[in-house]
Amino acid sequence: MKWNNLMGIGFVIVASSYGCNNNNLSQNTETEKAAKADVIKLPETEINYLSEGKKIAGEAQSVLGKNLMNAINTRGTKYAVEFCNIEAIPLTDSMAKLLGASVKRVTDKPRNIKNQANEAALMHIKNMKDEMGKGEMPKPAMVEINGKMVGYYAIVTNAMCLKCHGVKGRNIESETFKKISVLYPSDKATGYAANELRGMWVVEMDKR
Repeated sequence: MKWNNLMGIGFVIVASSYGCNNNNLSQNTETEKAAKADVIKLPETEINYLSEGKKIAGEAQSVLGKNLMNAINTRGTKYAVEFCNIEAIPLTDSMAKLLGASVKRVTDKPRNIKNQANEAALMHIKNMKDEMGKGEMPKPAMVEINGKMVGYYAIVTNAMCLKCHGVKGRNIESETFKKISVLYPSDKATGYAANELRGMWVVEMDKR
């Protein structure tokens, strides 16, 4: 743990002194003697970047999820594909500015090529898949890269995800699949089952 030296002022209080002689009693009071500064060591408050990043990823996930659910409930899954095509990345970017961090979704099987995971993220995706293969919860990770704190947080599929990322004819309706094929001709993001790793939120924060 790092430690900082903080200067605290400790005051020395000097008691009154009394002098006596045979003729009279006089009282002399000493005041305002020099104060002595003591050095007090206090522990530096450690920043839990992993926890901060988790909160940021959770906020971004919540906003995106609410908007996606609204798109599905109002106009159906087919429209939700269009919504993601137009709004998902701008919405994520807006949340990033609001939350004061870089926030993005990445995956090894992208629908939008802009969500392709880089080499570092692919390593964390592999680690998370290995953990899930052992029946464990995928663990988030926090690393320092070029003076930035970068956190990786799993995105795991649920029933709603499968409407666009499941199996054609089983989870994905034909009209929805057609829309995916038109908007994303190089799509790799289908064939998932529930409780599989879809990708990760990557949160990049300034080191403080």
